[in-house]
Amino acid sequence: GKSFNEEFLNVHGGKFQDASVFYNSVSEINEENLKRTLKKSETIQWDYKNIVKRKGELILIQK
Repeated sequence: GKSFNEEFLNVHGGKFQDASVFYNSVSEINEENLKRTLKKSETIQWDYKNIVKRKGELILIQK
């Protein structure tokens, strides 16, 4: 999402650390961007599981 710092992820959500990109055709997909972003998704994660216990505080988990 937002914390990946990727320009092509230009549709940001409101409350959460999400970001999106929309395609109209398969040919628009940049394979290198996709691979890089999927790699980041394995290492940069947010702890939504314990957000209630932490009273709304969202903590970044880096693996």
